[in-house]
Amino acid sequence: MVDDSIVRGTTSGKIVQLLKDAGAVAVHVCISSPPVTDPCYYGIDTSVRKELIASTKSVEEIREYIKADTLHYITMEGMRKSLTHLDPNDMCYACFDSCYPDDAENVIRQGTKYLFDSEA
Repeated sequence: MVDDSIVRGTTSGKIVQLLKDAGAVAVHVCISSPPVTDPCYYGIDTSVRKELIASTKSVEEIREYIKADTLHYITMEGMRKSLTHLDPNDMCYACFDSCYPDDAENVIRQGTKYLFDSEA
């Protein structure tokens, strides 16, 4: 099974189970992103860090949780190398490495008054 990411692990676990119920002898899961360990503050609906499975579990623990026979993620280096028509240095990787390009996480922690008050 190939998927773009594992966020909470619930959907992947259900799909693995469906495949096994349908007769799959083994289910090998390949994810085309590195593990999502941090929330995205730029418009993608990801959870708070504690709800992201890769923020608290190892790859082996995630494999066990979703009941896959094997689990493989692309590495950050592999993902960067795959960007043949884009400059990998112009991309945001914050949900994979917690390096927010504009300090978004600290700004959001300060609350909406800071974000929207022009005098702040």
